[in-house]
Amino acid sequence: MENMQTKVERGKGLINIEMPPVIFGTSSLGNLFEALTAETKLGIVKECVHLSKEPVVFDSAGKYGAGMALEVLGQCLKQLNVGQEDVMISNKLGWLRTELKTAEPTFEPGVWKDLENDAVQKISYDGIMECFEQGNELLNGYIPQLLSVHDPDEYLATATDEQEAQQFYENILDAYEALFDLKQQGKVKGIGVGARDWRMIQRISGDVALDWVMIANSMTIKTHLRELFNFIRELHQKGVYVINSAVFHSGFLVGGDYYDYRQVKRGPPANDALFEWRKTFFEVCRDFAVKPTAACVQFALHVPGVKSIALNTSDEIRVKENLEMAELELPVEFWETLHTKGLIHENVIHTLPV
Repeated sequence: MENMQTKVERGKGLINIEMPPVIFGTSSLGNLFEALTAETKLGIVKECVHLSKEPVVFDSAGKYGAGMALEVLGQCLKQLNVGQEDVMISNKLGWLRTELKTAEPTFEPGVWKDLENDAVQKISYDGIMECFEQGNELLNGYIPQLLSVHDPDEYLATATDEQEAQQFYENILDAYEALFDLKQQGKVKGIGVGARDWRMIQRISGDVALDWVMIANSMTIKTHLRELFNFIRELHQKGVYVINSAVFHSGFLVGGDYYDYRQVKRGPPANDALFEWRKTFFEVCRDFAVKPTAACVQFALHVPGVKSIALNTSDEIRVKENLEMAELELPVEFWETLHTKGLIHENVIHTLPV
C-alpha cells in the first residue's frame, strides 16, 4: 500500500480540461469492421476539422488497426494543413505495433480488416514510454495532449492466478508513473484511463489521481447500472473529466451485426434477448419519429457528470449528423415509453432532457 500511496501523490493536481460535447473517435480510420479507402478516411477527417470549433478533438489508440488509425490521422491532418495548436488528440497507450507474422492479427481476431501489422499489449513503465514514442511517430509529428492507459481491464484478465494478478496491477501503476513523468515534463497536458469494465476504472481512480476517464460500452441506453451512475457523479465531484464512448455497443443498437466487438446471430438465448430488445427499441423510436442513433446519443450524453461523448463514423456525411444529434431535445414521453417497455430503468428518467 505504501507504493500505491506514492503513486497517488505523484498524480495530484487535476487540470482544467475543456472539450466540446462531441469528440471524434478514430477506430474507423483503423479499419474497424470494414476497410475504408484512403479517400473516405480523408473525407471523414476533413469534415471533423471543418465542422468543429477549434481545437478539433480526436480520440485514438495504438490498438486501433495496430496503429493504422494514428498513422492515417497524422497523414490526414498534415494533408489538410492542420496546425498542432488547432487539434487536440487523445492517445490511449498500451498497445504497440509489431510485425504481422500470421494470416490474421492476433489481437481481436475478425474485428479489424486488411491490416498489415499486428499489435501486442505492453503495460509497464517502459512499455508505455515505447507506446508514446511510437504513437508520436505514427501521428506524423503531432503530439497528443491527453494520454491514458488503454484496456487495463483486458490486461489484468490475462493473469493466471492471484499472485500474477497483483503483479499485473503493479505494472499498471508503473504505467501511470510513466504518464506522470510525461506530464511533469510538460510533454502532455493530462492523463486518464480508457476501459470497457468500469469497475477497473473505479479501482484505478482509487489509487491514481486521474484527469479524465473514458468509459466504454458501460453507460448506454441499453446498459446502465445505478452503481455506475453514482461513480460517474463521484468522478465529476472530484473534477475528473468524464467521456462516454461506444454508446451504440459496436453499432448493434442502431442495426449492426456486432455487439461489443463480437458478431452476434440469433440462436443462443442471450443473443435472442439482444435482438428482442432492439426490436422493441426500434418500434418505440418509430412511434415517436426518433432516430435510434439520436436516442443513444442523447441518453449517453445527459448522464450527470458526463461532459463529452466520443462518436466514430465510417461515413463523412454522418459527421454533421453526429454533431447535430448532441443538440437535439427528445420528448419526455419518449423516455417514459422506453421505461414502460422495460428498456431503460426508472432511476435514469430524471437525468434526461425534456
